[in-house]
Parts: sequence; structure tokens; C-alpha cells
Amino acid sequence: MLKTFSDSYKELKKLKTLVITSLLIAIGIVLGQFSIQLTENVKIGISFIATQMTANLFGPVVGGIMGGVTDILKFIIKPTGTFLIGYTVSAILGPMIYGVMLYKKPISFGRILLSKTVVAILINLLLGSFWSYHYFGVAFWASIPAKLIQQVIQVPLQSILYYLVMKALKEAKVFQLIA
Repeated sequence: MLKTFSDSYKELKKLKTLVITSLLIAIGIVLGQFSIQLTENVKIGISFIATQMTANLFGPVVGGIMGGVTDILKFIIKPTGTFLIGYTVSAILGPMIYGVMLYKKPISFGRILLSKTVVAILINLLLGSFWSYHYFGVAFWASIPAKLIQQVIQVPLQSILYYLVMKALKEAKVFQLIA
């Protein structure tokens, strides 16, 4: 795993990595404007594609930096409520997990689903509930049911969508241009 972080860190020295990551940050911010509010607690969006793709292409270090920068820029561009650093930490850790699980590995639905599930449990469910408790005083276990419903809906849908996007880009030989 140390090699994964080392290789990802080396990606930061490549101009191509910085340019593509910058473009994916911009795409992520734009995609973040489009989401569907299913219920008060369940919102489905597609901005995750840019973040997950960055981690997939360039690893956990670049993915984590991209996640944090994107989170901060989204708040600057369209502030909603108070800026809470804990959620930025989550925005960094999620892509780092994707990077560890997807970087330099073949694209497969199973690997994508597993990485989404790990992030859903560790970051979105557990750490998200901790932030709800820490910032808003919501009892940890009281916030789990709503977050769990959201993750049960999002994980399979986002996994399928991300897999289809990555498969289409691979078939279009887009990744050969990046390599």
C-alpha cells in the first residue's frame, strides 16, 4: 500500500496530472450543481464521477487533494450553511480510499462496488454520523438510519453509473491519451 501512495505522490510531478485533475475539479463542480432530491435526506448527484475518476487515474494522494480542493471550491462558489472542516476531511478521505482500491488496477464492476461500499460505510455512514453529532448534536445512532437508506440507494446506482462511464471511456481509448 505504501507503493500506491508513493506512486500517486509521483503523479503530482507530472504536468499532465495537474491539468487533467484541474479539469476534473471543474467538471466535478459543474456536475455538483445537478442533483435530484429524492427525500429530505436522500439526494443523488453525479459529481462523484469526477472525484472517483481522479482517484482511479492518479491514486490516493492526488484523489485526496482533488477531493479537498473541490469541496472547498464548491463552498466558495455556492456556500450552503457554515463551512465545516470535518466534511472536507471526509471529502479527502473518500477519494483516498478509492485511490487505494482502484489506482493501477483493472476496471471491474466488483472492484468499483466494493470501493463504493467501503467509502459508504466508513466515510458517509460512520464518519458522517460523527460529524452530525460533533457539529449539530445529533445522536450518533439516531443519524444512522437516514444515512443508511441514502447509502443503500446510492451505492449500487453510483457503482453502475461509474462502471458504465469508465467502460465507455476505456472503449473510446481515452485512457491511452492520458497514459
